[in-house]
Amino acid sequence: MKQQLSIDRVKSRPKRSLGQNFLNDDNFLRLLSKNITTNNDTTIIEIGPGKGALTNYLIKKKFKYLYLIEKDYHLSVQLNNNYKKFDNIKIINHDALSYDFRNFYKHNDVLILGNLPFNISTQLLFKWLCEKKWPPFYRKMILMFQKEVAERIISNHNKKNYGRISVASQARCKIRKIITAPSKVFFPKPKVDGVVLEFIPSIKYKDLDFESLLILLKKSFSQRRKKIKNNLKNHVELLEKLNINLDFRAENISVEEYCKIAKML
Repeated sequence: MKQQLSIDRVKSRPKRSLGQNFLNDDNFLRLLSKNITTNNDTTIIEIGPGKGALTNYLIKKKFKYLYLIEKDYHLSVQLNNNYKKFDNIKIINHDALSYDFRNFYKHNDVLILGNLPFNISTQLLFKWLCEKKWPPFYRKMILMFQKEVAERIISNHNKKNYGRISVASQARCKIRKIITAPSKVFFPKPKVDGVVLEFIPSIKYKDLDFESLLILLKKSFSQRRKKIKNNLKNHVELLEKLNINLDFRAENISVEEYCKIAKML
């Protein structure tokens, strides 16, 4: 018995290769849980539940289905054992980056939650922002990011940390900061704090070709210190038509202005 417990303990240790930092502070989890609203028709998708710290709060809420997408095989086995008595909780042992979320297109009131591994958080965010059908299959996302990344996501133009991810995220969603997660609420303790953001899909730029916007942003921010007339030298007439100052740099152009440019390309 002691040997089996020892083996389980080794298997459940956080894996650096998977960017695992488990939430282990009940005060923080309670506060986060208060910001998560559901109803009897909600399908919750939790990304990277780990040992189920947040999951244990989610099971007390109203929901129709709860899907736990966990890449770590040993953790997925533990989760299966922990929640096997629930018919409406499904564990999916899969990498969220390659998972086909079209499986949820027929679900109503989808809520995506996740203490995202810091090393793939932006990749996951873009995966969900790049949904071809907009509004997308999800009603809301509540996601944890490294503090520096979160600040870039919600940054306004004319700020140094304003960039491609700021424009892309804000063109797709209304975003607000929910709560800061001090490094001490994780195990192992990371070197940086986390921030939880709420994303609600917006239809303000519903007709925008998002791929065109991403291409535009790549060109615009490729050399940040250059003036926009140099980075977008093939579109100077368009910039002039939109009354955009040619001496501006990429960080000086607003989300709305980038969307206007993208629509006219």
